[in-house]
Amino acid sequence: MNRICLSLPTNRACPATLTAMHQEAAHAAEHFGVAVDLLVLDSCDEATRAEHARVLAALPPAPGVSVHHLGEEPQRAFLRRVIEHSGAPEPERLLDLMLPAGVSYGACTNRAFLLAAALGCRSVHRRDSDSAYQLHDGEPVFPVHHELPWLGRPAAEAAPAVTRTDLDPALAGRPVSLAGASFIGELSVDIAEIRHLDETVYEDVVGLWAPGHWSDEQRRDLAAESFTGAGTAPFTGDDSTLALVDPMRVDMCNVAFDRDVYERFPLSPATDTIGSDYFLLHLVHDATLPGILHNRHIENFHTPERRTDSGFQAYQLRFVKFLLSMLHLHHVYDRLAAEGPALLDDRQRVRTGRVAEFLRESARLDRADNHWRLDRCDTAYRKLGGRYAEFAERLAPARERLLAEAERDIEDYARLADAWPALVDAARHTAPGQGSG
Repeated sequence: MNRICLSLPTNRACPATLTAMHQEAAHAAEHFGVAVDLLVLDSCDEATRAEHARVLAALPPAPGVSVHHLGEEPQRAFLRRVIEHSGAPEPERLLDLMLPAGVSYGACTNRAFLLAAALGCRSVHRRDSDSAYQLHDGEPVFPVHHELPWLGRPAAEAAPAVTRTDLDPALAGRPVSLAGASFIGELSVDIAEIRHLDETVYEDVVGLWAPGHWSDEQRRDLAAESFTGAGTAPFTGDDSTLALVDPMRVDMCNVAFDRDVYERFPLSPATDTIGSDYFLLHLVHDATLPGILHNRHIENFHTPERRTDSGFQAYQLRFVKFLLSMLHLHHVYDRLAAEGPALLDDRQRVRTGRVAEFLRESARLDRADNHWRLDRCDTAYRKLGGRYAEFAERLAPARERLLAEAERDIEDYARLADAWPALVDAARHTAPGQGSG
């Protein structure tokens, strides 16, 4: 029987999400004949984690569904065993990259990838704790409806099941490697207040994630499109396209990958950096691996913690670090696009070492563009005043450290990529462990 991993990494209280995901897991098992490992990677405090354990324990048994709730200590124990068995160099450094002290959107998903390998799953389906399923005619709109059963199967087999096909016939024999959609509701990045305060400043700041050589008009167009997902219109009926999926049309709260993607390449382990978990969307697209883009969008919302003073400062720092990361990532994206199908080996799998080379190249780029980005951020935040100006004051003395961190993050990403095939192989032979730790 095909096994899938429905995964939720969380560092916040989310009992309603846990219950809803269990319903999606039961739906997948009942309607698609798969075994579902519902994997909750819980980085919450002890009291919240205990409440999550109570919620999960109270869920009604569902045929074909197994629940795994792991706090950070069981995760760490699993990772130590995997790293030891892999024989990879610098084991303590690898452990830090897989389970860092700071928030890392990529690292938490990497842990799900390794645990999915340990559980024998053929795909990972990721959701987020600050999102919810839409309802249509009183029933939840589960993305797994489009994610199964086509992942890993030739695109030609999926073609009759989608609304349309926008794929070169020469690629029809390649496997469907991702299925995804976006979200409706609030912006995916919690910066709507900036737009409310000053539209021009918003365009300037958001436009900073574009490549350095783009024109002002291109930056404004990017700002208008960024972080908006699928807008606000609710789901009214299914629509799906078999294509090379545009990374701008998929959100990581609503995506599934075939194992031949995530077992070949990890996500960035960068800490305190928004968007560190999106790399595989670009890799799949540029390697000319087919995907399914659908419209079962998830509802996005923002938790109140981000609006507190401490939460605001932390979140704005993650946003600025995202802007700085783009100096390196745009270089890599350009290299991926130029390489195209040569990114794949003769088994249609990603050539891990080749992509890691691009990461290492990008670490050697001149920092001038990032100095410029920080200058623009400083001007923009000071113009907004209030706590934004206070943030700019805190940002100023951290400039050199942040520039160095952006460079080190990409070097660490290459280091993790080098070790990734051995880690995945070791994970396949390592028991995942249990408990809420």
